[in-house]
Amino acid sequence: MDCLFCKIIAGEIPSTKVFEDEKILAFRDINPQAPSHILVIPKEHIGGVDELNENNSAVVAHIFAKIAEIAKNEGLENGYRVVSNVGEDGGQTVRHLHFHIIGGAKLNTQMA
Repeated sequence: MDCLFCKIIAGEIPSTKVFEDEKILAFRDINPQAPSHILVIPKEHIGGVDELNENNSAVVAHIFAKIAEIAKNEGLENGYRVVSNVGEDGGQTVRHLHFHIIGGAKLNTQMA
């Protein structure tokens, strides 16, 4: 498989990790859109939200439980945004399920 995020999980490509457990990895985005921009990914390859099903969706609950913890550790007490792009038209550039935690500044409230 030629998945960028799978290579990061395998340690083949370096990342700046902020959290890791047996199910997920969180690391800093290399092109941050805000002072704090972290990606949270499952270690199991799932292409995107559109590939979630009854057999693999439990990882999303785990991710969201950890997002709150990661955001608190980042000092994002005033709020943050969680985003998941789906497919090419939705702006998904890496075909591996991931959630962006974006914060650390007042964010634009207009949708793209």
